[in-house]
Amino acid sequence: MNQTPTGNAPPTLPGDAPAPAPAPVNAALIERVERIRDAVGHAFIGQGDVLEQILIALLAGGHVLIEGVPGLGKTLLVRALAQALELDYARVQFTPDLMPSDVSGHAVYDPKTESFKIRRGPVFTNLLLADEINRAPAKTQSALLEVMQEGQVTIEGKAFPLTPPFLTLATQNPVEQEGTYPLPEAQLDRFLLKVLIDYPQLDDEKRMVEAITTGRAASDFNLANVPRVLSGADVVALQKAVAAITVDPQVIDYAVRIVAATRKWPGIALGAGPRGSIALVRAARAQAVLSGRDFVTPDDVREIAKPALRHRIALAPELQIEGQSADDVLTALLAKVEAPRK
Repeated sequence: MNQTPTGNAPPTLPGDAPAPAPAPVNAALIERVERIRDAVGHAFIGQGDVLEQILIALLAGGHVLIEGVPGLGKTLLVRALAQALELDYARVQFTPDLMPSDVSGHAVYDPKTESFKIRRGPVFTNLLLADEINRAPAKTQSALLEVMQEGQVTIEGKAFPLTPPFLTLATQNPVEQEGTYPLPEAQLDRFLLKVLIDYPQLDDEKRMVEAITTGRAASDFNLANVPRVLSGADVVALQKAVAAITVDPQVIDYAVRIVAATRKWPGIALGAGPRGSIALVRAARAQAVLSGRDFVTPDDVREIAKPALRHRIALAPELQIEGQSADDVLTALLAKVEAPRK
């Protein structure tokens, strides 16, 4: 995976096709990604699949919806990631009485200057933890639509761009819990991935309990052991390198055929739109980097298909009555869509 030095590139003769660009992913980039994984792993114990999917979203420049019951370390994961990357971090606890302006900001009248001043909300940060987002009504949830899609916030008719990188990690409780509101389809479609976090393995929970309770009276995890490995500028550079990876047209065709199949699959009332195809290819690029490769394979697309699509489809009522999940349907669908062989 070493790149060919520019000075040693073979000469291009008249009439020849231009030489292919050097591979954008090299050992140094992959090593940086491993450093992030190791640093966050000092605090976020176990749940390797969850951490990997969060890193995929970070590298792809997308947002993440994390679903799980309270107390599984979702907030700890975001805090550890912010410290490892030296990024600004803000947390918003979504509640039924939270207003959109509490998230995005608002104009405040200053009697001394007899003018309005803009008070920026917590969304002006690098890592935004929207905690229990489905406990707020749809009007407040929609306050994140613009910033997640365009990286800017409009207050009193004026647009305020955010400093990249910007990543929203929203957590939600299972919809069956009391006091929750389902997220609108437009809001769900803005998330690159939906990550399911479950109870930790027994050994991981033992390590977690030991790390938190040994010699400490507080119940929070000490983040002093999380090293700072990269900066915000490094993260932006990583995202650009990942986005530059060339994907074979056959792999793109495979991703599009998977998404198109959700629109006519029995038992799916609402299939994924074109944004699902885009998300699938973006996430597959990052999946390839985490696997130590500078090219995308059909396996990369298949492995990330469920997190990229499970929140973009709606099951028919009869499947819901039978207790089937979106993952069950996607498993059957992926088994039927033929992958490219070459």
